Amino acid sequence: MATVSRGLPQRPCLEVPKREARELLRQFRDASPDALDRIRRRHPKFRDTDHDFLRAATFRLSDAQCVIAREYGFSNWASLKRRIQDNTAAALLLTAISTGDRDAAVRILRAYPDLLHIPLSSGNWGPPMSHAANLGRLDLVQAIASLGARDFQHAFDRAILQGKLECAQWLHQQGAQLVPGILMGACETLNADGFRFLDDRNAPFTNEKGDPLAPLALVLETYCRHPQGKHQILERFARRGYSFPDTPIVAFHRGDLRRLEQFLRRDPTLVHRHFAYREIYPPELGCANDGRSGMHWTPLDGTTLLHIAIDFYDQAAFELLLQFGADVNARARVDAEGFGGHTPLFNAVVCGPSRDATMTQTLLARGADPNLRASLRKFLDWCEEPRWHQARDVAPLDWARSFPDPMWVNHESVRLLERG
Repeated sequence: MATVSRGLPQRPCLEVPKREARELLRQFRDASPDALDRIRRRHPKFRDTDHDFLRAATFRLSDAQCVIAREYGFSNWASLKRRIQDNTAAALLLTAISTGDRDAAVRILRAYPDLLHIPLSSGNWGPPMSHAANLGRLDLVQAIASLGARDFQHAFDRAILQGKLECAQWLHQQGAQLVPGILMGACETLNADGFRFLDDRNAPFTNEKGDPLAPLALVLETYCRHPQGKHQILERFARRGYSFPDTPIVAFHRGDLRRLEQFLRRDPTLVHRHFAYREIYPPELGCANDGRSGMHWTPLDGTTLLHIAIDFYDQAAFELLLQFGADVNARARVDAEGFGGHTPLFNAVVCGPSRDATMTQTLLARGADPNLRASLRKFLDWCEEPRWHQARDVAPLDWARSFPDPMWVNHESVRLLERG
C-alpha cells in the first residue's frame, strides 16, 4: 500500500480537507483496511500499531484532521488551516521565490511571519527557505534564514536532492548535518552531483534506519531515469567497497558496456533471454523481493534486455543490443493468467516522463510492428488509490491511450505511431 501524499491546489479551500477528515473518520468506524493503514502511517499516536489495537482505540475528528494534514505535508491541522487562510500571501510568496524576487519575498514574509514555517506548495518542497533551496536560489535562502527560518536540515536535504551544491554548502555551514539517510535524496533523483558532495564529506551510506543496502536499492528501483547519473553513483558505491554480482543485468545497471558486450559475445542467445524481476532488481543488492520491485510503468517482468534498456532510457545499451541482433518484435513472457507478450514498443510508449522518441523511431525503422497485441497489467502504487490497471488484447497505441496516468505516457512516441 502506497502512502497517500497530496499537494494543495492553486486555490485551496478549507472545506475540502474538512470533508476528507470527516470521510476518514467514517471509514475508521467502518474498519476500512485502507483507512487503518493511512492512520498507522501518518498519525504519530498510532504509528506502527497493529490493526486490532487501532480498531479498539479512540479516534476522534481531531485525529482524522491530523492524518489529513500530514498527508498534505503539514505537521498538524492548525498549520494546514493557517496556510489555506493565508493563501493569497502564500501564492505571492511562491511567485516571488520562483522568479528570484528577493525583495518581494522578504516583504511578504515580514508581513506574514507565520509563512516562514509552513510548506508553500507541498510537504516535500517544504517551507519558503527549503523551497528556495530546491531552486538553488542562495540569496533567497540566506535572506529567509535571516528572518528566522529554522528548516536548515530540510532545506539541505532538498538542495542535495536537486544538486544545488552552493546552497547545500552554505546550509551545511549553518549546521545542517550529514545524518543517516541524507544520501537517499540523491539516490532517488540519481543526482550524481549531490551524491558526490555527500560522498566526499564521508556521509553515511545508509538510510535513516542504518541499512547500508537501502541507498543502493533506491538507485536501482527509483522512478527517475538518468543513466549517466546512475552509472556514476554506482561507481561510487563500488569505490566504497560494495560488491556487485557479475551478471549481464548488473553490467547494464552500471553502464559497463564492455562487460555487457563480453556476456553477449560469450552467449549469443542472451539477447533473446527473458529476465524476471529478481534478476532486474537483485534482492542481494537490497531490492524488494515482493514481485513489485522497482518503479516502472510498462511491466518488466519476463522481458528482454531491449525492453529493459528502453524503460531505463539507456540509449547506449539499446544500440549495443541492436548490434547483437535484438529482436524489435520480441515478446515478453506470458504468465499463467495470460498477461504479458508485449513487445518493446509497449515499453517505448508508456515509459515515464520522457519526450524523446528516438528509440521508438529506431524500433519502427527496424521493423517493429505497431499492430502486435498483448494483454498487460500494472500495479499503480504511486497514486492515492493504489490498484491494478489491466488492458486485454491491446496494441501499443491502445496501451498508451488507456493508461490511467498520462504523465507517464511518451506522447512524442504516441504521435509517431499515430502518423503510421
